Amino acid sequence: MDGKYKYYSYTSSAARIDEILDQPTGQFEEKDNFPDRDRLTYTNGVYGKCTAIFVDIRDSSGLTEKHERPALAKIYRSFISEMVAVLNSSPLVREVNIVGDCVWAVYSTPLQSNIDDLFNIVCTANTLKKLLNAKLSKKALTPPKLGIGVDYGRALMIKAGYSGSGINDVIYMGDVVNRAAHLANKAGRAYADPIWVGDWFAGNLNEHNAKLLTSS
Repeated sequence: MDGKYKYYSYTSSAARIDEILDQPTGQFEEKDNFPDRDRLTYTNGVYGKCTAIFVDIRDSSGLTEKHERPALAKIYRSFISEMVAVLNSSPLVREVNIVGDCVWAVYSTPLQSNIDDLFNIVCTANTLKKLLNAKLSKKALTPPKLGIGVDYGRALMIKAGYSGSGINDVIYMGDVVNRAAHLANKAGRAYADPIWVGDWFAGNLNEHNAKLLTSS
């Protein structure tokens, strides 16, 4: 989000805080499916079933030690560009975010069959890693190691920001997002598998996909 200068007033700030804290909790709906983000206001929110996928570069500091900034820019740009393309390639997608060297996405998954659809996205992300690394190696650039984490659960979707400023974003709050981020942090380290999925996600896969996983 671009910053937009506006004078800060502590009295206006106190009034906005009171307005937020005094909102009734009944405006937070329980649904299976997340709505489009333009239906959100600063006073409502939706609990929905979702899947979160995180893809994170392992050992970023190692890359900075091996390459100058122009080369690093090529590595990060190619990773972020194409990983966003993969994560955005499902009709279930609700949000795709870039945070540093991590790309993550949230998907609305009201049906059990949706879990298998997103398992295909996860596998595609891992295949993209192989394509990207082959291309980087040909250019004498260090192929990054990736960790992919995914889990399923309920999250609260809200709009948050500075009302009236044009600075706002949609936030997904819940253990499912934290678990997926934690799994991505575990994946791909040393000799660990590049994909780690949570129990709830694995428990909803069909028999074929479930057999592709091992317990750790």
